[in-house]
Amino acid sequence: MATKIRLQRHGKKGKPFYHVVVADSRAPRDGKFIERLGSYNPNTNPATIVLNFDSALDWLNKGAQPTDTARAILSYKGVLYKKHLQGGVKKGAFDEAKAEELFAKWSESKETQIEGKKSGLANAKDEAKKAAFAAEVKKKEERAAAIAAKNAPVEEAPAEEETTEEVVAEAAAEEAPAAESAENAEETTEG
Repeated sequence: MATKIRLQRHGKKGKPFYHVVVADSRAPRDGKFIERLGSYNPNTNPATIVLNFDSALDWLNKGAQPTDTARAILSYKGVLYKKHLQGGVKKGAFDEAKAEELFAKWSESKETQIEGKKSGLANAKDEAKKAAFAAEVKKKEERAAAIAAKNAPVEEAPAEEETTEEVVAEAAAEEAPAAESAENAEETTEG
């Protein structure tokens, strides 16, 4: 029987959640399976992967073929690297102790890499919150200044509004020279 290590989709629409299973290659995607190895949740950042390491390694050694996505998950968790190191021990390239040392070194570097990504995401989230808060404070201050300017009593400058008497006097003063110039013009034309 040809066995595959593959994903079974669960979860609601738009929020997938997968079980990593060993199943007969002829079985439907979400159908009958032989053993459940773990779960994969791509909705979190970074994706959450829970895997039974020993069982997955055992099934790989028995000949189960992982699908592309399952291969990526097994590689991420180090199952494929462990299988590779076991192959080196069988061939005599190095002993079991050296293989364990290499795997421990790889696991440690992988953990620091994951922690670095998590802390980077947390820092980016904090920076985004601070920037949003600063922008909100600035907008609030601008809004308060606009409201204060709108609600402030309008101060009238000493208006140079002329009273009606002054307007009439100015109009008469303007008409008088115009009238005199008109009279002078008439005298010159008559004479």
